[in-house]
Amino acid sequence: MTSLINEIVNNIKSGQTTARAEVEKALRAAQDNDELHALLETFDDEALHRADEIDAKIRRGEQVGRLAGVPYVAKDNFLTTIGHTTAAAKILENFESPIDATAIERLDNEDAILIGKANLDAFAHGGSTENSAFGPTHNAVDFERVAGGSSGGSAVAVAAGIVPFALGSDTGGSIRQPGSFNGVVGYKPTYGMISRYGVVAMASSTDVVGPLTRTVEDAELVSDILAGQDGHDSTVHDNYFQPITDNSQRSYTIGVIKDFMGEGVDADVVNQTQAVINRLEQAGHTVRQVSLPMAKYALAIYYIVVPAELSSNLARYDGVRYGVRSDKAKSLDDVYGLSRSAGFMPENKRRIMIGSYVLSSGYFDAYYLKAQKARTLLINEFNKLFDECDFLICPTAPTPAFKLGENTSDPLKMYLADAMTVPASLAGLPAISVPCGESDSGLPIGVQLIGRQKDDAKLLAFAKEVERL
Repeated sequence: MTSLINEIVNNIKSGQTTARAEVEKALRAAQDNDELHALLETFDDEALHRADEIDAKIRRGEQVGRLAGVPYVAKDNFLTTIGHTTAAAKILENFESPIDATAIERLDNEDAILIGKANLDAFAHGGSTENSAFGPTHNAVDFERVAGGSSGGSAVAVAAGIVPFALGSDTGGSIRQPGSFNGVVGYKPTYGMISRYGVVAMASSTDVVGPLTRTVEDAELVSDILAGQDGHDSTVHDNYFQPITDNSQRSYTIGVIKDFMGEGVDADVVNQTQAVINRLEQAGHTVRQVSLPMAKYALAIYYIVVPAELSSNLARYDGVRYGVRSDKAKSLDDVYGLSRSAGFMPENKRRIMIGSYVLSSGYFDAYYLKAQKARTLLINEFNKLFDECDFLICPTAPTPAFKLGENTSDPLKMYLADAMTVPASLAGLPAISVPCGESDSGLPIGVQLIGRQKDDAKLLAFAKEVERL
């Protein structure tokens, strides 16, 4: 599939349309799809003013950026100097950022136009966007089903045709899973490929910035712009990402993770994934069954390591340094307790309590340290698989999108929706969800492709072939 972004840019540069017209179309689409609750805020005046500036530069014959006039939205955990940055949490309801996130700056430098902020699970804690303090986002295909999460608003904004791309963040599947649920491409780069400066932190050792798009080529284009070192983020690699323009002559060895193709996985998901595998074999690739034994422990590892990190990251939201302060407080302890109690959602509190527990004296070695050792074993298993395979393939999620409210009272069932995306996150590997078909009831299904660290360009080139097949 060709690039929708490049088509828009070319049409604007050639005069077939204007940046203002594209922004107006996006804002109309946002209004027409308001019932989906994908966006928390739109920036109509600012976006139109920016579009007029870009149109004026083109009329004067001045050089414009690679994304000139292309409207987009950012998940509302990206700091922006326009509007608010709430992370969909009450405690940040009125927060106005003094800075832009590095990702926002780099898109702005290429003349992309931010039209709004997308809904998410509060502080990105969740897998359905039902944990937003401002109400859930609805699936773009079936209004009665979840959008996925935590980047559900970003995925729906793309799937509903509001914008050609959106920014998301992925800690354990928060780009890939909603991408699968809504039938769009969701790409999680290698850990450290893209700066996270100015993104509200969840878990520092797995948080990754990435795009949701209609095509793999667009994910590649946006990532190429975002990649590279940033003086504000010491975890970012040198810019190793160079898109591959011709992948037509390559034959790869593909490992099918059989642990994710059996019990507990919806039959439609298995069938659609197998159909992709069959087409890859027919195209001349070598396919082999592989096992990832540590995969059955991945969720247990994740829900020790990640709550430990996020409980530390959320300590700053105390009603003093950041966020809404309770007006009922009569002491400093009250300020902390009442502000955090009112400002955090139940899922935030659950994860803070788990994280505080596993880091507490007497339990650190028994839980957190043991989880980190198990994480190393998982990484070692991935490394062994990549000694014999170029890529790994499996479903993105065990089921299509579930119904709103179906899993809200059962946290463990909700967590299982991330069973197939968490392993790559724990290992810092690049992974992408590509739409591969529908269930019998017409719900989108995505297939997940995983590559070795820093093989992002190779993975995206292969993903384009999977998309074509």
